[in-house]
This record gives sequence, structure tokens and C-alpha cells, in this order.
Amino acid sequence: MFKNSFPFSFLFFIPILIILSPVSPVSAAHEFAALRMQQYDLHGVSYGCRSSPVNMEARPVDAKMITRRCIVARLQEVSISKYRDLIQENAGALLVLLPSDLTSISKEDKQHLQILERDLLAEETTISVYFALETEELSSIYEEIHRGNAGDQASTAIEALMSGATANGFQMVVAGSQAKSLADFQITNIQGHLSGYGIEEQLPTVAVVAHYDSFGIAPSLSTGADANGSGVIALLELARLFSKLYTNSRTHAKFNLVFLLSGGGKFNYQGTKRWIEDNLDSQDSNLLSDVAYVLCLDGIGKSDEMYLHVSKPPKEDSPGHHFLQNLQNVLKSFYPGVIFEMVHKKINLADDFLAWEHERFSIKRLPAFTISHFNSHKDPDRSTILDQRESVDVGKLSRNIEIVAEALARYVYNVSSHGNLQLFSGGLGVQQDLVEAWLGQLTSQPRATQLLPKDHSLHSNLEEAMSRYLKDVKRTTFKADKRDPEFQFYDGATYTMSAYNVKPAIFDLFLAVAILGYLAVVYLAVQNFHFLYSAMQKLSSPKKLKVQ
Repeated sequence: MFKNSFPFSFLFFIPILIILSPVSPVSAAHEFAALRMQQYDLHGVSYGCRSSPVNMEARPVDAKMITRRCIVARLQEVSISKYRDLIQENAGALLVLLPSDLTSISKEDKQHLQILERDLLAEETTISVYFALETEELSSIYEEIHRGNAGDQASTAIEALMSGATANGFQMVVAGSQAKSLADFQITNIQGHLSGYGIEEQLPTVAVVAHYDSFGIAPSLSTGADANGSGVIALLELARLFSKLYTNSRTHAKFNLVFLLSGGGKFNYQGTKRWIEDNLDSQDSNLLSDVAYVLCLDGIGKSDEMYLHVSKPPKEDSPGHHFLQNLQNVLKSFYPGVIFEMVHKKINLADDFLAWEHERFSIKRLPAFTISHFNSHKDPDRSTILDQRESVDVGKLSRNIEIVAEALARYVYNVSSHGNLQLFSGGLGVQQDLVEAWLGQLTSQPRATQLLPKDHSLHSNLEEAMSRYLKDVKRTTFKADKRDPEFQFYDGATYTMSAYNVKPAIFDLFLAVAILGYLAVVYLAVQNFHFLYSAMQKLSSPKKLKVQ
């Protein structure tokens, strides 16, 4: 029809290209980091998010039509009841926008997030659940999604139709296959010891234990500064302090000191469980053959409160009772501002999760206890993505390490009666700058168990640090039993989510009508061009004036 008629073909195609082209090609697609919710199996029970791919249209949380849609909501808009409503209405995915700075959120938002973490992880879900730190770009997407949903609140059908036709929508896409199980995943323990003065095999042993992994609803945001980065730092500093004493023959105590950094602590203390089995039930090791007590460290990085958690109160004149007395005397003499209390909680074997790490030892009838500033194992601060670097007070952490060191030294050196004797001061004191450096390193990356394979650099750094102070430092790894696995982890903690700017389906209908109308006008104009040409000539030709 437009053969040899370049102006007409140009007239035909250019308006269509203009209509179809986005206003800004750059803003047509956005990519950002999406952090998937926890997914793991423990003792045959599945927890967390079981799905990862997303290719759905975005909708706000209050939209009327959410079936097979990706719900984009801010933290304050999501509650466990709303979450269950979304599942009931067959929502396809959920993207929760978190404040960009988790350390500066309000007390109410903090409490809301921690409740949400607890409730979401209490059961498994088949929809894809992601978290993202809100940026200006994501804020714009969020606002645009809400504007695009204005048609749902329109008072008339015409209003709804026009609103849907003019709105911008987003297609949320996470490409790839479903998350896969991490077959043969290995959990790592790191151990070392200081031999006491005398025949090592005939000396009693004190074990100091701390798990190094962290936990939160999104593994990629779980840095665990206080729980249990502070426990790891305390163990390393205790190893450094006592190594100085043990290298001097005059201050070489007649106790073996064993130090263990255990893996899988947030998953029912799997690393500790295997380490006990390997060293208590094995004929090749005698580390636990004569244990005075096991001291576990879990969350000592803030607060002016300190609790000694026990499964069974220590008997009078037992090693555990002496440590308790030493701890109380140290606090009374040098740190009267610290509130101390012993908390007794019996082990409930019917629970799916143990409360504290020392319970792994208590089950095997080994005297053990945990020092923590948490007065309850249910404290939400023990397993939250809010446990960031800023949540730890370096000064109080250093003070608490000094308290533990003094109480432990009074026991192994049998100087309980010297009430005003302070062993760790001056050049032998806790180095606060070293504590701060370790805190920065431990919180520089997430330490969720599934993100720490056996060859992870964190293991090498911890092993190297322990090797400076301790003997026979080694890493041991173990896998879950294939026949009856106690734990199972999955890959896919961080994804790239794309938000494509798209028009709704009603816009396609309007566009099709507009194109058809335009083509009809052009067709009629071409077919009747001679009429148009004649009319234009008449309009443009000059009128003849009559001369009288």
C-alpha cells in the first residue's frame, strides 16, 4: 500500500513506535539484592521458605486480587495474621522491604520484626519469601505499585478502567531453579588446648566452649554480633590471657584448659553434640575423661546483668560450686554494678530445641553451665538479623571477659581466699582494641551456618588465631547421617531480583483500540487522498476579488 511512498510509511510507523516505547528506557528495569528467608530441615522437620523462583506481577499488601501475585510490602505492613491471609488467598511470593539501617529502627519496629522472625520460622511455607533493604529506587517502585493499585479503590467502573489503563505495573522476577539441598554439607569444629603443669593425662580439665555461627530470618543478614560473636571473642581472649600464664613455669596451673569453637550452634548445637561423642565415647581421646566443668559463653556483649544458667544447681564443694563462688566474689569485689543471678532450668528432652549449649554436656552428665547476659533462652535478641555490630558495647564486653577470666583463674590457681587479688590487669589485662578488631572482623560478613562451608575463610582465621596461643589446634568436620539426617541445609540465600516496568493487561486493550483507530484513519486518508487534496487546494487557493 505504501510502496514508493516514504512519507506515508513514515507517517504509519512512527506513532506506533512512540506509543510502544517507554518514556525512559533506563527506568524500565531495576535489579536489586533479594535475601531469601531461611530454609532448613532439623530432625526431619522442615522450616522456612521452600520456594525460590519468582515471575509474577507485583501487588501491594492491601490489593483485592493477589492470587499468583508477588506482594511487595514494608515491614510495618506484615504481621503473622496478614501473612497467613496471603497464603490462604494463594499469593505467589512476598517481598518485605526492611529499613536500610537496621540499627536505627524504633523500639516498636524492632519488636515487630523479632516477633515476625519468630512466627515465620515456626513453620514451613511453600511461597517464596524475600527481604530487601529499602533504597530510594525500591521506595519509588513501592510507591508506583501503590499508585497502580488505585483502581481497586475507584468509586466507579469507568474510574477503575481508566486508572488501570494509565497506571504502571511491575513484573518481579527471580530467575533460576528451586533451591537445592546442600548435599554432604560439613559442619566445622575448631579446638585447641593448654596442657597443665604435670602429667597431662592425670590432670583435671576445664573446657571453655562457644559456638561461632549466627541466626536470623535471612541468612545473608545474620551477623550475630552479640549472639554469639561476643562469646567467640571472649574465648579467644581467654586463650590469649591464659597462654601467657601457662608459658611461665611460675604461673603454670595444674589444670588442662580445652577451648572449643563449635559449629551448628544455632541448630540445636550439632557441632557440640558431635564433639562430645568423639571425645567422650572414643578411646582415642581423653579430653573429657576428667572434666571439672564446662564453661559455655553465649551473649556477653552488652548489659550490666550476668546470668549463670545451669541444668542442675552445683553441689556444695563441687568444682562448679567453687566457680560460682569465685564469680560472685569477683563481681562483689571489683564490679559491684553488675547484677548477677544463677538461673536453674531443667532440660526438657521433649522440646525440639535445647535451650543452652551447656545442656549438651549435662545430658552426658558432665558438669556444665552457660554465662550470658540473657536471662532467658527465649530472648528474641539471640536469633535476629538486628544483632549487628552496633548492638555490642565493646567496653562492657571487655569487662565481662575480665570477670570470667578472674573467676576461672581463681579456680585453676586455687586463690579463692584472696578476695582483693586481681590477676588480669595492666599488661596482662584484656586488650580492648583487640576485642574491637575481632568484633569488626566477625560482623563483616554473615555467619549463618549454611553460608560457612568447611573451606570458608572464617574457619582459617579462627584456627590461625587459636594456633597463636594453644597447642594441637585442629579442625574437625562432620556430615549428617544420610540414612537419618539430623540437619539439612539449602543453597540460595541471596538472589538478584528484577523489577520490570510493565503496563497492565487493560492497557494492551486500550492500545489495541488506539492502534486500530489510527490505522483506520490513515487508511481512509490514503484511500480518499484526492478528496483531501482537492479540499486543501480550495482552502489554500487565493480568492478572486470582484472589480466594480
